[in-house]
Amino acid sequence: MAVFTTVSQDEIASWLLDYDLGEVRALRGIPSGIENSNFFLTMERDGHVREYVLTIFERLTFGQLPYYLHLMAHLAGHGIRVPAPIPARDGEILRALKGKPATIVTRLPGASQLSPNAQQCAEVGDMLARMHLAGVDYARQQPNLRSLAWWQQTEPEITPFLDADQHALLRNEIAHQTAFFGSADYAALDGGPCHCDLFRDNVLFEAGDGGNFTLGGFFDFYFAGNDKWLFDLAVTVNDWCIDLPTGALDDARARALLAAYHAVRPLTDNEHAHWQDMLRAGALRFWVSRLWDFFLPREADMLQPHDPTHFERILRRRVDAAALPWI
Repeated sequence: MAVFTTVSQDEIASWLLDYDLGEVRALRGIPSGIENSNFFLTMERDGHVREYVLTIFERLTFGQLPYYLHLMAHLAGHGIRVPAPIPARDGEILRALKGKPATIVTRLPGASQLSPNAQQCAEVGDMLARMHLAGVDYARQQPNLRSLAWWQQTEPEITPFLDADQHALLRNEIAHQTAFFGSADYAALDGGPCHCDLFRDNVLFEAGDGGNFTLGGFFDFYFAGNDKWLFDLAVTVNDWCIDLPTGALDDARARALLAAYHAVRPLTDNEHAHWQDMLRAGALRFWVSRLWDFFLPREADMLQPHDPTHFERILRRRVDAAALPWI
């Protein structure tokens, strides 16, 4: 969520005349992330101050965005704690700002927990399963745009920056996933709308009494798409349940997250059989995207590209794993 497109407070005040949110009190850029321009927006109306998030989309188009925004509205309407898009006076939740698509959503309470414990992982697993089930009747369809076809398309763009060993790992893993995605077992896996990017910094927790934390919600749905639920679970475990320096899975955290998920949406024998394949797929997806962002960056204020070697380590560990945590 770097700032690629700058907006002044006067510009946003003029744009917000089409909303019924009151007066602008503050607008400040959010420095983390690398896809969209995001800002915290403070508004005052009738003496009440409320916080929102303004997003200007840098890559996604007006045609693509309704899937994400209406998914958030759908999930919020089903009791899942996610940002709810705010409509303008004409009812539209997506409008142009400085020639680009933009939207305003509610700001969730809390802060990210970057060193999660098993209890916090369990809360994430529980809500992820509830989110998957809540999305079953969501009518709009859009595939995960960062899935196999994108990995295959991106491979020749990033291979000039890799050494021979890295290139071999990339080539072999894409071949493995191509075969897996084409299998009958893969086709039989359950799926639906998925977050596809549920990292620690995309979840908020509220601090409570006695040092306890309550899950505040999931946000940043702009990589979401229809995919296999096991893939979404693997992406989540690959971030929430690992030792960051090494990429090794933490057994207690992984089992806590998986057990909490399973208690809401029971996992199947077929999902168990392909758990390693999906953990590898989740690692490959983010290794490819981080290589792409690192070596082929865009200009942006406050841009902070992630180190691609982190997911290279995770992928190597998942390929070599003899046993993996499960329920």
